[in-house]
Amino acid sequence: MLRVVDLPEPHAGPGEVRVRVRAAAVNPADTLLRSGAQARAFAGVPGPYVPGMDIAGVIDEIGPGTETELSPGEPVMAMVMPLGPAAGAYAEYVVLPAGWVVRAPAGTDHAAAATLPMNGLTAQLTLDRLALAPGSVLAVIGAAGTLGGYLVQLGRHAGLTVVADAAPADEALVRRSGAADVVARGSDVAGRIRARYPDGVDAIADTALAGPRLFEAVRHGGAYARFRSADEPGGHELDGSGGISLRAIFVPDYAGRTDKLHQIRRLAESGVLTPRVATTLPGAEAADAHRRLEAGGLRGRLVLTF
Repeated sequence: MLRVVDLPEPHAGPGEVRVRVRAAAVNPADTLLRSGAQARAFAGVPGPYVPGMDIAGVIDEIGPGTETELSPGEPVMAMVMPLGPAAGAYAEYVVLPAGWVVRAPAGTDHAAAATLPMNGLTAQLTLDRLALAPGSVLAVIGAAGTLGGYLVQLGRHAGLTVVADAAPADEALVRRSGAADVVARGSDVAGRIRARYPDGVDAIADTALAGPRLFEAVRHGGAYARFRSADEPGGHELDGSGGISLRAIFVPDYAGRTDKLHQIRRLAESGVLTPRVATTLPGAEAADAHRRLEAGGLRGRLVLTF
């Protein structure tokens, strides 16, 4: 399904910048595009389709009349929408509206910076949608993963009490991320959380796509954040039973939100967010990267380099 193709070299037009891509993170969302799970969204759109939502690289072209604080050669990062104003991230060059691109965090290499935009924005959007008051209890399921880890870190930074699930080998990692409490992962994780918090937690972020069986852990009037729709692999039909409010997290809602992406950059520079790179592979090995991601067990993102 994934192969290298030659496409015409894109150039920045008015209001745009071109990024010479040096790194592109490989995310579960990319595997959905490749698998055909999102085929309806691409109906009528001519191929080839370029996956990828996270890039880091350098500015190498600024379109005529474009107002930007960025300069050629400056390290940057951005979230890319394969059906948006540019093709996907698995490419040597990506042209984007100038407002979609921000400087990479100081002291961060291209591979690490590439793990931040989409996953960081997804984590921030989750907390914004949940709108929990400081001191509230947030459960993060899949806390050892990249998105789960960012949620733990941002939740702690927001003054939340974060309870996370983890296998024994990952407990130390999850605690270092900022979890105040850790329960064993597995099919009865909701029961184990409820045993620790008899009244239920205020909200749960289901990055592991466990579905309605987690509702047991949430108090009446609490919230459940989900990250895939019911018609996507791993998605579930949810009815909001038990007085639980459902929050659908759709990161394209934050596409072009320079303010939010600047916030992610600052949080990385201050050490609140810690990028995790599992390993890097040449861009031409994208197919192998997808196989490794779908095999599971990674603690950090695979990153393609260009």
